[in-house]
Amino acid sequence: MKEYTPESLDSIRQIIADKDHDKAREILAELHPADIAALYQDLDLDEAEFLYRLLDSEKAADVLMELDEDDRAKLLEGMSSESIARQLEYLDTDDAVDLVQELDKEDREEVLSQIEDVEQAGDIIDLLQYDEDTAGGLMGTEMVVVNENMSMPECIKEMRAQAEEMDEIYYVYVVDDDYKLRGIFPLKKMITHPSVSKIKHVMETDPVSVKADTPIDEVAIDFEKYDLVAMPVVDSIGRLLGRITFDDVMDQVRESSERDYQLASGISSDVDADDSIFAQTKARIPWLLIGIASGILASLILGGFEDQLKAVTALALFIPIIGGTGGNVGVQASAIVVQGLANGSLEIGEFARQLGKEILIGLLNATILSAVIFAYNLIMLPDNFAVTISVAASLFSVVMFASILGTVVPLTLEKIHINPALATGPFIQISNDIVGLIIYVSVSGLFLKWLG
Repeated sequence: MKEYTPESLDSIRQIIADKDHDKAREILAELHPADIAALYQDLDLDEAEFLYRLLDSEKAADVLMELDEDDRAKLLEGMSSESIARQLEYLDTDDAVDLVQELDKEDREEVLSQIEDVEQAGDIIDLLQYDEDTAGGLMGTEMVVVNENMSMPECIKEMRAQAEEMDEIYYVYVVDDDYKLRGIFPLKKMITHPSVSKIKHVMETDPVSVKADTPIDEVAIDFEKYDLVAMPVVDSIGRLLGRITFDDVMDQVRESSERDYQLASGISSDVDADDSIFAQTKARIPWLLIGIASGILASLILGGFEDQLKAVTALALFIPIIGGTGGNVGVQASAIVVQGLANGSLEIGEFARQLGKEILIGLLNATILSAVIFAYNLIMLPDNFAVTISVAASLFSVVMFASILGTVVPLTLEKIHINPALATGPFIQISNDIVGLIIYVSVSGLFLKWLG
């Protein structure tokens, strides 16, 4: 199977311009769905639609799921509900649910009514009831399930019947008569125990499972912790509902990481490099405006201490150091907390422990940094000890405040169910700039007055 490269784009565009259906089908047949999706990103909508109409329904469905949401939405707009429904039949239920969720409510109902496989339509409708950020919203229903009381021949017969409708088989799940999950049947047992009387005698009991309402980030942690390729999903009383595969989790983790990175960078909504100028500006401008507002507030604060700065102009030289160091310390502290919350190494119940630990780290950092700036000023400003001690004391106070703020804010956001990644970006930087400036002028004012 060939791989699409941008160097071949011009020749493909010429084939499209010539309406050469046979040559276009030949190229599409040689490309993987992921490469066709990459090709579509380099084409305009009319060119992409021309190629898409040449695909068979099964490959078209795979290509549709490989596209990013914006490109997929454009293609879906030009498709009839019958065409969308036909392609849904070639998707696993978890992918079908993802696609249906992107449709308007009216279109969603129309598409579901067009699905010929009533059982599949029912599964999709059932899965749509779950929150998309939970295990239930991510699971699929395609899996091989056998009863614990089956003999080996009965089990093999049942596995063959169910496997015909599946592309991949990761595990065989064993349930009891009430459909409660009892274990996993390793395929190796078919060879090593061919004459066993009951499956329950050789199955692996107590498999790692997850409840349908479990948040996705906790599911991802379990996948990594136990090195799983698939995980069964059960309801509150242990009945088997579906399964989640590692590729679904990886897609979710990647999307979550991208959102967190953008949020930490001051981008308020999910955008890509190929989004429109208006969309990118809309996503960036809120925090930029907040930054302008904080700058105006900072100037007003400095205006209130104008006489103090005029009397000791050297104080103004250290404003960038105070603000920049406070911002860096706060971002570092919040980044550690956000990372700990994301990978499960830090629990929200460990608030006090983490705060105490960060206070000790802050004390060490503040002592080292204030000592460095004290030594520098002692050398560079030998005749102005008041400024030397004022700047050192102010820097110590600002670092301590930033360490505490960088810990408290993300933990608090997590507790009230707001993405803590918000705390690693402009929020912490701006907060430290304003409060750090207030601390600086206040502390320096006290020391200058005290030391005359």
